[in-house]
Amino acid sequence: MNRWLPVVLVAALAVGGCSSPDPGEPATAVPGGAAATAVPGGAAALPGPVPDGLALREPPASAPTAPKFTATLTDGSSLEAARLWADRPVVLVFFTSWCTACADRQDALSDLARTYRDRVVFVGVASEDKPEALADFLRVHRVDYPVATDPEMAIWQSYAMREPPGIALISKGGRLLRGWPGGVDAAALDEALRTQILAP
Repeated sequence: MNRWLPVVLVAALAVGGCSSPDPGEPATAVPGGAAATAVPGGAAALPGPVPDGLALREPPASAPTAPKFTATLTDGSSLEAARLWADRPVVLVFFTSWCTACADRQDALSDLARTYRDRVVFVGVASEDKPEALADFLRVHRVDYPVATDPEMAIWQSYAMREPPGIALISKGGRLLRGWPGGVDAAALDEALRTQILAP
C-alpha cells in the first residue's frame, strides 16, 4: 500500500478520538487589535525567520499536494497556510478544548513545537469550541503556536479529519507527507519529523 496516499484514504482507518458533545455555539475569532499579543494562538505566535542552514529532505514526487486554506487566528488576524509552508514544513494539529485525548497529548506536543521552533511550524486547527474554553485550553497547555478557528469544519473536512485529535504533516512546498486521524503521540511525531522532514 502506498504510504503517500492522501489523508482522505487514511481517515477511513481511524479509530478512537473524542466523541462530539453538545456543540453549543461554534467557535468564533476573538478580536485582537492592539491587544493581539495577549491572545493565545494569535499572530504573535507566528514563527520568526527561517533559521540559517535549515536542511530539509525533498518530499517524494508521489506525495499529494496539501489542501490550501486561509483561516482566522484566535486574535482575529488572518493566516494563509500556503505562505507558511512556502519556506518551511508545517504540522497541523486538529483539536478541541473538550477532547480528553487532545488534552492528554497537548503538553508533549507543545514541548515538541518549542523544540522545533521556527524550523517546523505547528499550527492548531480548533473547531466546535467557544472562544473562552479554547483560550483556557491554550493557556493551561502552554500552546505557543498559532491556532486557527474552523467553526464550519471546512479545514477539517479538507484533511478528512472527522473528530479530534488529528495530525497532518506537510513538507516545505506543500506536499502532504502523512496524516494521523485519531492523533499521534509526540514521540512518534518527533520520529516522523526527523526521518521524513529534517535532513541528516
